[in-house]
Amino acid sequence: MTHRVGVIGHPVAHSISPRFQQAGFDAACIDARYEAWDLQPTELESFVNGLRSSDSLGANVTIPYKEAALRHMDGLHQTARFVGAINTIVNNDGHLQGYNTDVTGFQRSLSEADFDPRGTRAVLWGAGGAARAVAWALIWRGVEALTIVNRTAVRGGRLRHDLASASAGVALKSLGADEEGVSDALGSADLVVQCTSVGLRGSETEGRLPLEVSRLSSSAFVADLIANPVETALVRETRASGRQAIGGLPMLVYQGAASFELWTEQAAPVEVMLNSAEQAMLEAGA
Repeated sequence: MTHRVGVIGHPVAHSISPRFQQAGFDAACIDARYEAWDLQPTELESFVNGLRSSDSLGANVTIPYKEAALRHMDGLHQTARFVGAINTIVNNDGHLQGYNTDVTGFQRSLSEADFDPRGTRAVLWGAGGAARAVAWALIWRGVEALTIVNRTAVRGGRLRHDLASASAGVALKSLGADEEGVSDALGSADLVVQCTSVGLRGSETEGRLPLEVSRLSSSAFVADLIANPVETALVRETRASGRQAIGGLPMLVYQGAASFELWTEQAAPVEVMLNSAEQAMLEAGA
């Protein structure tokens, strides 16, 4: 039987997950087909329920459903419970278990870039499901201060509140994007993580900057979670300014490899998956 698995989101036409995940399944000789599932919000619940079928391994979950999909799980891994968002669904004989592999994926991407967040001051730009995972990843790696900047201050405040119960010793703050303190936060940050969809290929904001690079300190390290294009306007301008920056491709592959291992209980062929993702980007001119 060919097993079914894929990525749930809206939009998902830009996603290269089908490319590198399929390469992983093929390299491991696993009979599975990985697809892209673009769903409207009204379709989410019924579609997720359909993942309980015997031919389904589960799914990845991307923007904007990482928090909404959590409500339809039968169980949650501890990390997903802390984060309050999922990016991986595993079907265990009709029982849907929610996981969050974004945490380890982000941590690994920072490590590969030789950036250690311990004792640093960080700014999260955005407060959605991806930002939640990054926030916990940084807290568990010993960040000293964390400021959440979001377009709507209420959502950022909700994330700060959720983090406060288990982040003793971390200076937490949340701000609306237009508040006075944002410039000071950006100007003093060692790390800025862009967690919104601004700049995503195929979206209305493709090519746009979510924030002005000139507002950052001269030594700031920037991580943009967007993987497509491989070099967003933010990454390009940050590098052009002499600062260090990474895009979201490594994190995407590393979190995907962790998902692969949850579905298959086999070691993921990470190098194969990375090479496939990079090749897909080259072909797309991203």
